[in-house]
Parts: sequence; structure tokens; C-alpha cells
Amino acid sequence: MKIFSKEQIYQGDALTAKKQNISSTELMERAGIQIFNWLHVRMQGSQVPIHVFCGIGNNGGDGLVVARHLLTHGYNVTTYIVNCSDKRSKDFLINYDRIKQTTKEWPEMMACEADFPEIHKDDIIVDAVFGIGLNRPANDWVKALFVHFKNSKAFTLSIDIPSGVYTDKIPEDENGVVWANYTLSFQAPKLVFFLPDTAKYTVEWEVLDIGIDREFLFTTETVAELIGKNEVLPLYQPRQKYAHKGTYGHALIVGGSYGKIGSVLLASRATLSIGAGLVTAYIPKCGYQIMQTALPEAMVITGENEQIISDINVTFEPTVIGLGIGMGTDKKTILGLEAFLKEHQRPMVIDADGLNCLAQKKSLLKLLPEHTVLTPHPKELERLIGHWKDDFDKLKKTKEFSKKYQVIVVIKGAHTITVFQDKYYVNTTGNPGMATAGSGDVLTGIITGLISQGYEALSATVFGVYLHGKAADIAIEDLGYQSLIASHIIEALGDAYIDLFRQPEEPEPQKEPEEEAANN
Repeated sequence: MKIFSKEQIYQGDALTAKKQNISSTELMERAGIQIFNWLHVRMQGSQVPIHVFCGIGNNGGDGLVVARHLLTHGYNVTTYIVNCSDKRSKDFLINYDRIKQTTKEWPEMMACEADFPEIHKDDIIVDAVFGIGLNRPANDWVKALFVHFKNSKAFTLSIDIPSGVYTDKIPEDENGVVWANYTLSFQAPKLVFFLPDTAKYTVEWEVLDIGIDREFLFTTETVAELIGKNEVLPLYQPRQKYAHKGTYGHALIVGGSYGKIGSVLLASRATLSIGAGLVTAYIPKCGYQIMQTALPEAMVITGENEQIISDINVTFEPTVIGLGIGMGTDKKTILGLEAFLKEHQRPMVIDADGLNCLAQKKSLLKLLPEHTVLTPHPKELERLIGHWKDDFDKLKKTKEFSKKYQVIVVIKGAHTITVFQDKYYVNTTGNPGMATAGSGDVLTGIITGLISQGYEALSATVFGVYLHGKAADIAIEDLGYQSLIASHIIEALGDAYIDLFRQPEEPEPQKEPEEEAANN
């Protein structure tokens, strides 16, 4: 699913109105009806008090449409105009007149804290104060209104985006933002729903189709894309009947040090479990018996040093190299890595101490093969790109880093984001149980194993991140968050593959409320 920028959303609205020969007011009516339908299906005529707060721009116009339809269907609604400016949009004014013609109880004007209504925790708030066009902080009394929403503990539904949240920067003051329980986003989600600094402003979100021009949706290139099953399924490469282990590549996993051989074991096992034909682990001598005993499917080569990797000498040409897990950052290790990078230009996936070695000697970055995959956790990323002030700055610096060194960077998190060149791929799978030792080593093995099978590096990364999270999602169904360990993710990889082709159960079709009303 594409994630459109604010400017692209405006373009899509304008193009839709032109191609479908409708006015912007009619498009607003369509959007408002979709919000109403969502509420109507869930409330079924309940008389819980609903407070609809409307700004004086187009988001407020959407709110007025929702309030009008709720009123005409007999709901217990009070509408408020948050009078925060002298300027009013044309479509807001049109819908303000329409709601005045619908009810004798006109919207209540609000201009200061004295106008705030009493809101109980069992009430419902519909937030339609600010939309995506917001470019400055709310004034003090509007901030106080948002705090009033939060303190009421009432269920808060935001229209399109929580008021006070920008689409392209971090809010200056979290009190100047509506903390929504649910956000109904028009046509596509917003990037801010997936960033740690801003995701907290909506607990859940859902996309509503408001009929934006299909050609525009399909052909417009976006900076970000949301990755779910529909996006990764076309990446899947089925096995061939007459294939053999050599068909799916020979992966080399390099890493480990005294006390940290487990990381190489996890990465190697994941590489095999995701489908690589052959795996060889290159480790220090201290890990030989561990690897040969714990993972008989893998081959093992040891370096000259007993406890650390100080040299990386292999006598075969690997298909792909997964490097860095548990390796340490000893000076001898960095020198050995430098010599290895000068000699080998095979596809690479670098994680953990491999990244820390690069950060300590940044001249090594110039030796990386194009499209090398880097999988840092936040601190490792900071060592590579420098400190960032917020999530948008982090994305900007990561994008610049990716372009400078022609590498793919995986920003791990609740919504792991893969960055390559100018594009962000936002993952939708995964859960808090993955905050456990070794889950990153498993991801390194998964991506390495996919590249080994012939997946292009970017596809392997996007697909691998998805499967990694999906396997964890499947595993917690029996284990819960707290009991999940990295090995469980590997064990569930087969189920993650199978889930790609599992069809969801089809719900019985039902007519939308507005459609029923039209047919009666």
C-alpha cells in the first residue's frame, strides 16, 4: 500500500474532482459519509453522547458532514466549532450552512477555555479540528482543549489524522496534539502512524476508501510504501522440481567470539530454515564443537585465533556473506575485516559488531559492495549516521547515507523501515515479543538466506523483514510476548511461508447503511 505525501494527497483530491466531474464539496460529502457509516455500523443507534469538534478548515468540514448524518439518523450529537482563526474554507462554510438547515441546535462556538463542554469517560469524541494542512502549532486554548479530551478518557476518533500532528515533522508540544484511540485515514495511511515519535498519537488506524481516482493511486510514485502480504507475495520465488542444494546458493556466515557463538548458530540456522542450499559458518576455534554439535546441517571453518576472528580466509566463492554477528570489535578483528572486504565483492548482509567495526573505521564503508544490506539497531545506526533530533531527521540522514554508499539500511523497530535510495519500505508484521536477544541475528540469517536463493538484495530485505515479523506473530499465538525467544522465530518460518497463501475467511457481504437507506 502506498503512503502518499501531503502534496500528493492534495493532487489526488483535485484530479479526482476533475476526472469524476464532482466538486470538492461533493468529495467532502463522500468522505464524511464513509466516516458516518463506520460509526453507524458500530453504534447501531446507541444514544451515547457524541461530541463532534470541528475546526474551520476542510477537516472541520468533514466533521460537519459526519455530525449532520449522525443527527439525521437520530444520534445524540452535539457539534462544536473550534473558532481558532478568522479564515474559513469554502467547503467548511457550505457544510456549516447545511447543518444549520438540518437541526435547530446549531453548532456551538468555542473561542476560549470557558466554552469547553463537560465530557464523560463513556462519551465519544469525534476530532475534526485540524487536518493534514496544519503547518503551525495550535494556540494555547486549543492545546487546553486537546488536554481536556485526554483527561476525559472518552473514546476519541480522529478524522484522517489526529489534530495537531503534521505529516512531515514532529509536533513541538505533545499537549498540542489529540491523542486518538482510533484514526480513520482517507484512502491511505500517513507515514507518521509508523514512526516512534508520532505513532503514540493514535492507538489504532484504518483506511477508508473515498473513491480517489484509481489511475492516480496506481501510477503515482510515492516516497514510502507500507509492506503487507499483498506487497510481498509477488516477491515469492517457488521451488523448482529439479532443483538441488546448489540451486539455492552457498551462504557464508562470519562471526562469533568467545561466549558469543550462539549468535552465529542462530544466524546460520535461520539461513538454512529460510531456504539456502548450503551454509558454512566461519568462526573462531573456540566455537567449533558447539557449531558442529548444535547444527549438523551447517559446515564449519575456523580461523587461526582461538577466541576472536582475526582473519577471514575461505577457499570457496560464497553466493552471499552474512557478517558481523557476535564478532566483537577487537583491533585484530577490524584489520581482518578490512582485508576481507578488499578481497571479496560478493553480496553481503552486515549486522551487529560488523556494523560497529564499520563505525569505528568508516573508511571501510567505501569497500562495501553495492547493495550491501546493513541491519542496525538504533544505537548501531547512530554510530553510522550520527545523532538525529527526531524520526524525520533520522530518515533523512539514513537516506543520505544509503545514497552515499549505495547500501540498503534496515531501521529496526516496531515498524521496521527499509531504506534504499529515496524510498522507505514500512513493515507491518512483528510484535513486542521480538525485543529479545538473538532476534536480530535471525533477521540477518533470513535476509542472507533469501539472497542465497537468488532474491535481489532489496527484495530479499523487504521480504525477509516481513517473514521475520510474521513468524514472530505466529509464534506468539501459542507462547505470548514474554516467552518468545529467537529460536521460536526460526521454528515458525515455515508457517510464515505457508501463511502467504492462506486465504482469509470471506465475511458475509452486508450493505452500507447509506446504501440501505437509499434502497428503502
